[in-house]
Amino acid sequence: MIGLQTDHQKRLFYSFDLEDHVPQNHLLRGINQHLDLTNLRQHLAEYYSHTGRPSIDPELMIRMLIIGYSFGIRSERRLCEEVHLNLAYRWFCRLGLEDAVPDHSTFSKNRHGRFRESGAFRWVFDEVVRHCMSGLPRLS
Repeated sequence: MIGLQTDHQKRLFYSFDLEDHVPQNHLLRGINQHLDLTNLRQHLAEYYSHTGRPSIDPELMIRMLIIGYSFGIRSERRLCEEVHLNLAYRWFCRLGLEDAVPDHSTFSKNRHGRFRESGAFRWVFDEVVRHCMSGLPRLS
């Protein structure tokens, strides 16, 4: 007899950990080991207003850009859609299943404006290189 799923009621609670659904050998796990963005907000502080509505986390936006560059996603609209759908991308961006992904237009405005003006891309590059060099043995 063919089984039929009969439970059509939505769950009130669920237990789901993104960590369990991203393979250990996934490219983003390797990148994540060398990506320390803890000081990014401090670096960008003067480019954000202290009034108005809350902005999108700059770390989330940098992580999304890294996904786009790493997986050849050139369209910001498509990148936002992919982050919305892909569990590994959500994990890397530190988004839960219920968290919203930024709108592509907001994403674009930040990338072309605030991030370029602040030198954020250069700062991230320098931080990654510094982190990688600190873990390498020194040549004598």
